[in-house]
Amino acid sequence: MKSLQKMGGIAALYEAAAYIVGMIGFLTVVDVSSVADPVKKVALMADNLAFLYILHLIVYVVWGIFMVVLALALYERLKTNSPAIVQVATTFGLFWACVIMVSGMIHNAGMQTVVELYGKDPVQAGTIWLTIDSVLRGLAGSNEAIGGIWLLLLSWAALRSGELSKILNYLGVVVGAAGIISLVPALAGIFIYVFALGQIVWFIWLGIAMLAKAQRRKDPSPVYTV
Repeated sequence: MKSLQKMGGIAALYEAAAYIVGMIGFLTVVDVSSVADPVKKVALMADNLAFLYILHLIVYVVWGIFMVVLALALYERLKTNSPAIVQVATTFGLFWACVIMVSGMIHNAGMQTVVELYGKDPVQAGTIWLTIDSVLRGLAGSNEAIGGIWLLLLSWAALRSGELSKILNYLGVVVGAAGIISLVPALAGIFIYVFALGQIVWFIWLGIAMLAKAQRRKDPSPVYTV
């Protein structure tokens, strides 16, 4: 139990760090999303293939692996007082982890395919990328509903059981709701950012709390007898 909670705390901090790395990498270093022309997008990928490949591993594949650890650690911590809610939440958490990992793998495989084709037929490479991008947007790019459901249910269970800080749990409810609201196309843009920024704060806070509790269990205060 102690080991799993410690691993969960480390996983939560990694999730936050990966979000930050992703924002810096995708928005400031190589901003593929800002390029409208699919042929130019593939050209940009070709120029930055190694960087983007590693970035997708960090932000998607490894992120998903740590998400599995975190989901199971939180399940172990919350299952006693709200078993039904936590079981449903954990199912969504594990499903979310799988979706993110698969998205990263498809992204990297797709990039390599279109970059190889780009030298022979740039237009066809751009057309193929449009198809791949549509799949990626359907999996994890157009909204954050799956993660929002996980976080909302998890925070609700934590509030009912008295686990974790109430403010942290209320933050989780708000951020989770933002993820669900991102299902609405007209609101997706702003609420995806609200979800992402809120998750960074939530993951950092959660990671510190889990590591602190694991440490207290490892080194309990001495008991004095009279």
